[in-house]
Amino acid sequence: MTPSSEPALAITFAAIDVAKQVHDVLIEPPAGTRQRWRMVNCQHDYVVLRQRLHAFQTPVVIGFEATGTYHRPLAYFLHQCGFELRLISSLAVACTRDTVYNSWDKNDLKDTQVLLHLLKTGISQRYHDPLVHAVNDLQELAQTHFQVSLRKVQVQHSIMTHYLPLYFPEAERYYTNSRAAWFTRLLHRFPCPAAITRYSPETFAQEAWTIVGRKVSKRGFLHDPYLTAGQSVGLPVGEESEAIQMFRVILVEHQQLCARRAAIEQQADQVLSGQPDYQRLRTLPGVGPILALTILAEAGDLHRFPHHRQFLKFCGFDLSTQQSGQFRGMSRLSKHGNARLRYAFWMAAQGAVRMRENTFREK
Repeated sequence: MTPSSEPALAITFAAIDVAKQVHDVLIEPPAGTRQRWRMVNCQHDYVVLRQRLHAFQTPVVIGFEATGTYHRPLAYFLHQCGFELRLISSLAVACTRDTVYNSWDKNDLKDTQVLLHLLKTGISQRYHDPLVHAVNDLQELAQTHFQVSLRKVQVQHSIMTHYLPLYFPEAERYYTNSRAAWFTRLLHRFPCPAAITRYSPETFAQEAWTIVGRKVSKRGFLHDPYLTAGQSVGLPVGEESEAIQMFRVILVEHQQLCARRAAIEQQADQVLSGQPDYQRLRTLPGVGPILALTILAEAGDLHRFPHHRQFLKFCGFDLSTQQSGQFRGMSRLSKHGNARLRYAFWMAAQGAVRMRENTFREK
């Protein structure tokens, strides 16, 4: 082969160890010694970093490790300045640091050197900025829905494991669906057996008639809680006691969380209803508005993956096999990709297998 007469393109590599308040920067120019300094997470130091990088008058490639969301403002600023950004895997950083230094010690000095080494050897991936690619709003919707749902589960757990066992343990058998809002409304109106038995059966049925919603044989359905309240083993506390007032505070919070979650689901459906990818995802069995939102928020533009295997690897659904000599282990999912995407598809599969009419039920 004839050696190429074209000179190699001079590139300046910059590795940034991101933290909440102070970032460590290590720069290796094409010629000269490495430069290291610490910068504060503020606009002044952002401008200084931009000026120092432009001063090299060469293409600049910047690598960093995702650290929570602390890297997002700096990465957006550098992207707007026209620099090429590369994301380096935390797993790759940890394994390389242990291999290079043969120790478990971890500090910012070593991290920037490892980041620079991985950046120069090409062990990195293209950084996909959520704000630039218009998925930041979707991510906030998905994250807020997750936090509201998590808090709802915590409050619901408190109701089922603390308040009901103390004051009305027999009422738990009427709880059949986590989305049945009538149950907490009924408990808020009648939080203890004394709140029910102070009425006659007919008066109780009249008071609770509009609360429980549509039921088959509603009168018979309401007669059973009345009999149960008369035989309850719960603590004999009054409806106006401080304990029951605190119980009602928790019930009100549960109702507010349910309403807030439903509002976010409706808002997500309105925002995404015009997107073709969202409409295609909704045709899959088990995929509802929130799962489709989560998939689009975490994956971004699905068309940026040229092959479906790249998307599977991004999710962590690619197969991994342990092999050594004559031994070959069982192929399993690598689970090294986006955990939220795997969770969304797992939830969709759980819903699909319970549906009566779909092909997933037979597999």
